[in-house]
Amino acid sequence: MDLRKIKKLIDLLEESNLAELEIKEGEEVVRLSRVPKNTAPAPAPAAPAAAPVAAAPAAVPVAAAAETPAADALPAGHIVKAPMVGTFYASATPGTPAFVKVGQQVAAGETLGIIEAMKMFNQIEADVAGTVKAILIENGQPVEFDEPMFVIA
Repeated sequence: MDLRKIKKLIDLLEESNLAELEIKEGEEVVRLSRVPKNTAPAPAPAAPAAAPVAAAPAAVPVAAAAETPAADALPAGHIVKAPMVGTFYASATPGTPAFVKVGQQVAAGETLGIIEAMKMFNQIEADVAGTVKAILIENGQPVEFDEPMFVIA
């Protein structure tokens, strides 16, 4: 795949609200994904949930309480939200132990689970280090964009 095609793909990704794009041409594969921006978009999630902001795994606990009525029952801590729509899996393959359990210590960047979207498996990583206080979604359950999945404190 030539450089011009890759540049066009980058432009398409920037112009759209996609978080990730993968193109296969024969044996060649190009995968592009956006880097979450941590530059003060905190007030934006307080807007109605129907208008998604750029896909970012980082979540703001205050915004989660304003968006979901069930958030009042969540333990205090950092809420990890679903960066995309898909099906959540707690382990890499059926029959193997889950990536994390409630009470387990996790490091930033450690895999918490997987979301399958369009036959692509995307790892959901902890964006903070701490203890998993709650797992808010069950194995095999569909998830929506920005849906709370884990609480880490």
